[in-house]
Amino acid sequence: MTNERGVLGSPTFWGAVVLAAGLVVAALIGGMAVERLRRAGDEITVTGSSRKPITSDLAMWRGSIAVQRATLPEASDELARITVRVKAFIVQRGFADSTVEISSINSNAVRERIGGEETNRVIGYRLFQTISVTSPDIARVTSLSREAGLLLAEGVPLSPEAPQYLFTRLGEMRIQMLGDATEDARTRARQIAERTGGRIGRIKSVRQGVFQITPRNSTEISDYGMNDVSAVDKDITAVVRVTFSLEN
Repeated sequence: MTNERGVLGSPTFWGAVVLAAGLVVAALIGGMAVERLRRAGDEITVTGSSRKPITSDLAMWRGSIAVQRATLPEASDELARITVRVKAFIVQRGFADSTVEISSINSNAVRERIGGEETNRVIGYRLFQTISVTSPDIARVTSLSREAGLLLAEGVPLSPEAPQYLFTRLGEMRIQMLGDATEDARTRARQIAERTGGRIGRIKSVRQGVFQITPRNSTEISDYGMNDVSAVDKDITAVVRVTFSLEN
């Protein structure tokens, strides 16, 4: 039988003692790390959102006019004649003069090209101008955009654009929507905390996300926010990231 001195002097015995001591120390350190982690992780951050349907309250239609003539006076006279015709077309459809805007004139000299190379010889002038109408009468602007093709049938050199539909009362809805999004975040945080046996406390921070204005029922989003102008009926979505304290 091995004597006591032999056991105590055995390298295997002291190796086991060192290993056991190391395990105890590791357990203590691990417990302290967990406790520090518990103290450091006494918060939860969730994302909340709020969505509301809206209808555009302002519409805008724009058309571009371009003419080219041999001399600048000829081009200017032709542009003026066409602009008067387009404006009359708009007014005839029930829009007041005050709703029609005519931009300043842009002009470019047209130079002769020989073999694909442009020379210094001016052979004409091209003038550009835009005419637009803005109105809260959504249906009337939509109708105007559809009837603009009648001007093309007359030979009017007009490049009509699709109408834009805007919503001007976002500022009025912003605070309410942010409040609703924060409540949504609170509900989500509460559900998560309850599943882990805790409960949420006070709000520690709130970070506002971007507002998304998208066509009705669209799933499109952008990190920089969206402001759709193509649809009359839209959805506004507000997003917030809220951090809550956690309590046992």
